[in-house]
Amino acid sequence: MSESATERPVLDLLAQMTAASVQASSLDPATLMLVRIAALVAVDAAPISYLMNLGVASEVGADAEQVRGVLAAIAPIVGTARIASATGRIVEALDVAIEVAELEALDALDAQSNE
Repeated sequence: MSESATERPVLDLLAQMTAASVQASSLDPATLMLVRIAALVAVDAAPISYLMNLGVASEVGADAEQVRGVLAAIAPIVGTARIASATGRIVEALDVAIEVAELEALDALDAQSNE
């Protein structure tokens, strides 16, 4: 078994499933990620799910306005409670991303000062 499979079997499985999904889809990458955001709302996903998927969405060209558009488009189907929950979870995910970036910046500064 490879080292990554023994250390991160769940993350590796998720990565494989995501890659298979991308290959099977006829959607362009940005649209695919927006559809995935809609699915996250529908299942009331955890903040970490939004964090991972919003990061990829940004990398493939989907922007905040498009994400807002998705939330507006699916609101009549999933309801206001799911939209409110998703919005809160997205904010939590962004807070985590900001905190991680700040910690990484502090670590970089510490590393530079120790050189």
